[in-house]
Amino acid sequence: MNATVALVVGAGEGQRFGGEVPKQYRRLAGHAILRRSLMAFLDHPEVTMVQAVIHPDHHDLYQDAVRGLSLPAPVNGGATRQASVALGLEHLSGNPPTRVLVHDAARPLVDHGVISRVLAALETSPGAIPALAVADTLKRGGGGLIETTVERAGLWRAQTPQGFRFDNILAAHRQATGQELTDDAAVAERAGLVVAMVEGAEDNFKVTEVEDLMRAERMFINGGDVRTGFGLDVHRFEAGDFVTLCGVVIAHDFGLEGHSDADVGLHAVTDALLGAIGAGDIGAHFPPSDPQWKGTPSDMFLRHAGQLLSTRGGRIANLDVTLICEQPKIGPHREAMCVRIAEILEISQDRVSVKATTTERLGFTGRGEGIAAQAVATVVL
Repeated sequence: MNATVALVVGAGEGQRFGGEVPKQYRRLAGHAILRRSLMAFLDHPEVTMVQAVIHPDHHDLYQDAVRGLSLPAPVNGGATRQASVALGLEHLSGNPPTRVLVHDAARPLVDHGVISRVLAALETSPGAIPALAVADTLKRGGGGLIETTVERAGLWRAQTPQGFRFDNILAAHRQATGQELTDDAAVAERAGLVVAMVEGAEDNFKVTEVEDLMRAERMFINGGDVRTGFGLDVHRFEAGDFVTLCGVVIAHDFGLEGHSDADVGLHAVTDALLGAIGAGDIGAHFPPSDPQWKGTPSDMFLRHAGQLLSTRGGRIANLDVTLICEQPKIGPHREAMCVRIAEILEISQDRVSVKATTTERLGFTGRGEGIAAQAVATVVL
């Protein structure tokens, strides 16, 4: 039996938010909003399983958003939030947990403290929600005019996750079929269940408007763990008629010697990303002694490093690559290189810089014996 299951509900179409994709699949600091909400519970020590509830038409978007995460197949939601939660609960009833947490996918900044407080309250109450006391003066009005002032004492802003003893909330939802209630606490109240309130968090806001997404982006940038990694790689020239640099094939009088495609630029970027997250170097993941990597395109190595970063909940803030060689000329290909690196890592091109320099004919690069590359990666975890 799963002791505690988090049911993350993101089955809406998100049309009010605007844009080409529903809001739960919009990017927040490099990852879908839904993914960040799921990860908040995957990382919590008291949560034994995380179950997503999604719109039936969003399976491709979902699979792309959760790539690399260990999750069960999603449950198809219904026409309303209440119906979606009910479908999720019915799905779990085949192997019922002791406790369930119901969370809005559009609240990606929920922290472990909020989750833990809700779970602790379930020791003495059949239900619990995080909430914040209303601090602003409230007005009831219409037509642009104030009608009356509402007494704010005793008023609270409800958040999620809302936690319940599973059997209680399943029965409550079955009783509430056909009704239109705004949250699961209301469903529980209608069934006569006592619901406790614990301290919520201002950061646990719901992404409803574009301005909310911008606010969340700023919080990730300012509150993340910023790290820097450095990569250096060298390959000598050999007989050939082209080189591959930063994923771009360039005609040349020589080729580059290496076990893979010898893309010195992508190798340096890969090592920089691995270094930023303390994950060793490219040789530890793809040993040159292993024949299966012979001739492998280096975009595979870089994509692997990007996925490791993604699994850690990280994003790339900036990549800076310097190619060191006398020939070939890099300038005509620089933009294409930036585009290719951005494509491989699925990041914005403005986060990638590629430039080149020479050593004034000094050293092995100056003698035209090979090419070197340096890369610096700044990431936010």
